[in-house]
Amino acid sequence: MQQPIDIHGGLDGVLDGLERARLDWRRSHARHAERGIAFPSRRALERILRELGAALFPLRLGPPELTAGNENAWVAATLESTLSQLAAQIGLELRITHPGIASHDEGLEAERIIGAFAAGLPGIRRQLDGDVEAGYANDPAARSVDEVLLSYPSLAAIIHHRLAHALHALGAPLVARVIAEVAHAETGIDIHPGARIGRDFFIDHGTGIVIGETAILGDRVRLYQGVTLGGEPAVAAGTDRAVRPDARRHPRIEDDVVIFAGAVLLGPLTVGARSRITGNVWLRDDVPPDSIAEAASPVIRPIRSTD
Repeated sequence: MQQPIDIHGGLDGVLDGLERARLDWRRSHARHAERGIAFPSRRALERILRELGAALFPLRLGPPELTAGNENAWVAATLESTLSQLAAQIGLELRITHPGIASHDEGLEAERIIGAFAAGLPGIRRQLDGDVEAGYANDPAARSVDEVLLSYPSLAAIIHHRLAHALHALGAPLVARVIAEVAHAETGIDIHPGARIGRDFFIDHGTGIVIGETAILGDRVRLYQGVTLGGEPAVAAGTDRAVRPDARRHPRIEDDVVIFAGAVLLGPLTVGARSRITGNVWLRDDVPPDSIAEAASPVIRPIRSTD
């Protein structure tokens, strides 16, 4: 049985062992070594995402003193500060992915990404308006679009995803992935920033949803809690990479599809437009348009009296 450590004088061996473990890891993973404080900060990105969400919806997610008369000035000041902070986080990623990058080149690339990201914010706001409307239209419990925006965790996850997806496409995949994990921790909804999601997207409840990196979702798709849009494994026995990095590994969900709670869809299958996937279905094959995929019906028996 291992003896307990005397924390007042017996940590020397522990510290030596931890140092050796770190050095061994770094030697064997030289290309992906731990980068210490040079790594993008999750805490900073959490703060940045709160500010970006408020800039997109200032009268609902911004400070209470805002009015329609002063919101534009507040958005301008918020974006100027927040985008500068985001550029700094992207700069940290660029130093990791491009070792030895010159400061001038790093600044130019971060400026390019931030400029394109900022230019896309009005379009992201319009996408999110459609997502909010879809939530209100598809949930009879919703009393207003404001209720959907303010209280539905699915909308928080979608806001994070729309922003993370833009950064992922522009060349900041690590920052985008951290943003996705912030949303995952807050909402229980795990959407990879590489996933492509169309207009008027609605997630009902949402806890436990997983959407993989190469998933493609069309317009007006609706998902319920516990749905998995998962991928084929990237590595198979006897191969280094059984699936090309650019190959689609996850499902394609076409327009107006509804997938109910607990369904698991794996691999590069396609679900045709207007189809319905019922709860707890396990799918590995394509579903034609205008179809219903359902699990085997349960056997229902009468309750026998014990008299």
